[in-house]
Amino acid sequence: MTPKCGTRCLYFVGQAFLCLCLTTFIFWLIFLPKEPKFTVSNASLTRFNFTNTDNTLYYNLALNVTIRNPNKRVGIYYRRIQVFANYRKKRFANVTLPLEPFYQGRKNTTTLNHVLVEGQQWVAFGEHDLSQFNSETAAGVYSIDVEIYLRVKARYGKVKTSDYGSSNIDCRLKVPVSSKNTSVSGFNPTKCRNVHVLRES
Repeated sequence: MTPKCGTRCLYFVGQAFLCLCLTTFIFWLIFLPKEPKFTVSNASLTRFNFTNTDNTLYYNLALNVTIRNPNKRVGIYYRRIQVFANYRKKRFANVTLPLEPFYQGRKNTTTLNHVLVEGQQWVAFGEHDLSQFNSETAAGVYSIDVEIYLRVKARYGKVKTSDYGSSNIDCRLKVPVSSKNTSVSGFNPTKCRNVHVLRES
């Protein structure tokens, strides 16, 4: 390869790379993809009991979760949704929703009704944790942190991406205890925080 040919090849490679970067940047500006927005529109506890004898927490938590796709040009395929529940930074539940994968169109809102988190779990509460639990039991309202993990695909026009996973969608809830015979729980709808951006996995 002559020096002249080598310089010309490098020039064309540089131009091709520059065009690719510019095309990618323009594509990104046009679509401006944003993460879906989650809101817990309703939550109710019909059971939240802790026994000191065996350190077991018994729970029955029901959630209505609203998902908003804020994008004007990007659709979202939900491949898997996992829900984790924590109290006093102690994880007591892990539920994978038994949903078929579904597609959410642009500027669309989807509601997942009656997401049920129930069962029992051994937890290690310290003295301060027990004191806080007893205080909230007396008040009839518990501070429960719900984390939502996703596996999704994005759709740009007719182009689909590979699967993406969301690290952590954090919902810090104040959930009142309600009777199974009571239809209104007194829960205030709570917006969740997208703690980490979507990353390809």
